[in-house]
Amino acid sequence: MNTAAQPTTQDLSSLRINGQRLWDSLMELAQIGATPKGGVCRLTLTDLDKQGRDLVLGWAREAGMSVTIDKIGNAFMRRPGRNNALAPIMTGSHIDTQPTGGKFDGNYGVLAGLEVVRTLNDHGLETEAPIEVAFWTNEEGSRFVPVMMGSGVFAGAFTLEHAYAATDTEGKTVQGELQRIGYIGEQEPGEHPIGAYFEAHIEQGPVLEDNAKTIGVVEGVLGIRWFDCTVTGMEAHAGPTPMPLRKDAMQAATRIMQEVVAAALRHPPHGRGTVGMVQVFPNSRNVIPGRVKFSIDLRNSTDALVDQMADEVKAFAAQVARERGVQVQVELVSSYPAQHFHPDCIQAVGRAATALGYSQMPAVSGAGHDAVYMARLAPAGMIFIPCKDGISHNEIEDADPTHISAGCNVLLHAMLERAMQG
Repeated sequence: MNTAAQPTTQDLSSLRINGQRLWDSLMELAQIGATPKGGVCRLTLTDLDKQGRDLVLGWAREAGMSVTIDKIGNAFMRRPGRNNALAPIMTGSHIDTQPTGGKFDGNYGVLAGLEVVRTLNDHGLETEAPIEVAFWTNEEGSRFVPVMMGSGVFAGAFTLEHAYAATDTEGKTVQGELQRIGYIGEQEPGEHPIGAYFEAHIEQGPVLEDNAKTIGVVEGVLGIRWFDCTVTGMEAHAGPTPMPLRKDAMQAATRIMQEVVAAALRHPPHGRGTVGMVQVFPNSRNVIPGRVKFSIDLRNSTDALVDQMADEVKAFAAQVARERGVQVQVELVSSYPAQHFHPDCIQAVGRAATALGYSQMPAVSGAGHDAVYMARLAPAGMIFIPCKDGISHNEIEDADPTHISAGCNVLLHAMLERAMQG
């Protein structure tokens, strides 16, 4: 690496990434698993995932980076610093996609990190601490569960053995598929230091676009509670049974569904309430439903707020059960705590956006990201850029090239702020 002419502080302020190179890399990676509608289907640990991994790691090696793979298949691409005893300043995301995924979700964060390194190489700039770019295994969870598997194992949220044993719909295991594509490394997950972690990502929602802002300074990730609600009444003939004498599970269920939305609206600005799955028994046109099972998804910026929303929904459900003469069971099936990012990283992102002249606003993430688990281990932060119409997990997912460059420039300067200090 050429370090003969180190840029001055003034030079650093004018440092910018090569936006066309980043865009071209995104488009080249998107050809692996490209779909007819312009999206990407590159499920984790498939042959296509191997091709994507090989391509990205090839680019990293061309940029002079060393590569380490751990036992869950997480990849760490390292650019050395002046003091390699320091923990690296890391960025990254994932390159696996949904079955009907887009070109940017996850992929942007990985290739933005690679572009940061390429830019530092272009200018012969040596950082005090090493720089690393990571991609994490099975973030999407579309083939294997749990979601955010690689970063979760790395952070100790669940064991390597638990992850290895996960199977897809054909009975294939994570361990077997990692072995098949050649991506079981030797390093124990988690035995890899992190000085700070930044992740650039498309917003996957409409808020930035709606507010005409280029950069979202992400303060944290919403807490999530998932429940299954089962309402049990009595199926009966739709004709002969008078309305006052019915135990209609559907009518009781729909009242609770409305309360899910109402609870979210009572706790703005970050309250979210969704019913996304409904099963009706016996699901016949002229039979009063005797049982309805549906999902409840509650989210908010703090665990206390999510729990309060859940308590309100449960109390309302109990009231409906009494009034309607039905049984209601609300069962917690999954819980993800709210995660606040580190003030130093949040401020670094904000300072970078200000210095670069980009419009910005505070943001929260309603979706999970690998940064959630990294924030348990080291100071962490995220950078959001808008995506067209807020659409993601969809083949028409799109982002403006100028926003792609802007987010990467913010990433570059936020990482440099940490990496130059050591």
